[in-house]
Amino acid sequence: MSAPCQQPTTPAAAPVLPPTAAVPSPAATTARRPGVDWRIRFAVLSLIWGFSFLLIKVGTQGFAPFQVTLGRLLAGTAVLAVAMAMRRERLPRSARTWGHITVAAFFLNALPFSLFSYAELTIPSTLAGICNATSPLWGMALSVVALSEDRPTRRRVAGLGVGFLGVLTVLGAWQGFSGLDLPGTGMALLASFSYAVGWIYVRRTLAGTGSSTLTLTGSQLFVGTLQLAVVTPVFTSAPDTFPLLPTLSVLALGALGTGLAVLLQYGLVQEVGPTTGQMVTYFIPVIATAAGVALLGEQLTWNTPVGAVIVLAGAALTQSRPSTTATRPGPRFRSRTADTRRERFSRT
Repeated sequence: MSAPCQQPTTPAAAPVLPPTAAVPSPAATTARRPGVDWRIRFAVLSLIWGFSFLLIKVGTQGFAPFQVTLGRLLAGTAVLAVAMAMRRERLPRSARTWGHITVAAFFLNALPFSLFSYAELTIPSTLAGICNATSPLWGMALSVVALSEDRPTRRRVAGLGVGFLGVLTVLGAWQGFSGLDLPGTGMALLASFSYAVGWIYVRRTLAGTGSSTLTLTGSQLFVGTLQLAVVTPVFTSAPDTFPLLPTLSVLALGALGTGLAVLLQYGLVQEVGPTTGQMVTYFIPVIATAAGVALLGEQLTWNTPVGAVIVLAGAALTQSRPSTTATRPGPRFRSRTADTRRERFSRT
């Protein structure tokens, strides 16, 4: 899943970059703006992450789920390692930072990537893509108890209720979840929940470490690769063959969805800001559904797209922030507030 400077939804394709690097000034951004228009890169990023669930499904047709996850992490780490070398990025030196990166890699990479791979053994890629879109809902629910400084507004609480109503619609709750593979769906939802846990942890531990966003993300993928390299041989045996289509799917999933996509979103956030950059999240389930139906022949009932729209509406509400322009204090008031804070600090 992985990229930018807030807590957006983390797609299964690549982790969103940790919120550690400041967005550069407009002048600095303009000076190094890429030649390709940001709208084109936005569309490419949406397609890459939207097709990731199809690639997972195809990959599991030739390899065990842990092998799919290990392969994508290897390919993704290789792409980011090249990018870090080209930009001469330095790895973190603090053992404490590496400890936090290890935890983040588990909750944002190793665990959710593996859960999605196992889930798609029994559920359609369309359903997996929609389950992935519930991550902001889990994040909102967890922030109520885990982030005291991120108090929910009525609109965001309403979004939480709307979003989970959408989940029940997707799952067909009024039919008693008839025909639904509960273990597979549960693993997909747990993967989305894992993203939310990981992002709360990242916000509390890795923000302000001094390392760049790219460095932390590359390090995180590297540690996630090591975690899967330890687990995979224990639960699987080495593959006897490497079927062409599943092999290409795993390589594309890693190199594009877990590597290139991170760099694309990193650039988008720098150029157009995190709010616009995270909007890609809302295109992922749409593309995942279209890809699953058109290319894999997956069946689609009316409640799936309707529920997905409700989920996305709820997710959008949970990400809303109240406007502060009407209540913004004047210069004189702000100055007094700053003086008061400095006075309190001097007393402690």
